[in-house]
Amino acid sequence: MKWTDAEEIGIALDEQYPDDDPLAVRFADLRGRVLGLEGFDDDPQASNESRLEAILLAWLEERKSRLGE
Repeated sequence: MKWTDAEEIGIALDEQYPDDDPLAVRFADLRGRVLGLEGFDDDPQASNESRLEAILLAWLEERKSRLGE
């Protein structure tokens, strides 16, 4: 996975952190969680606010989908 794979990362985050509220996660913590995902293989310095925002939104959408909201 790369920083641009927001949807795939969102799914992985929802699987790894099923009880966490994506809206309660700060960008700095989100970045660390993404870097810790199995299968993530991109330059840690390539993250930026817009990529993290896209990942957060994808995670939120995955959460809503899983919970049937």
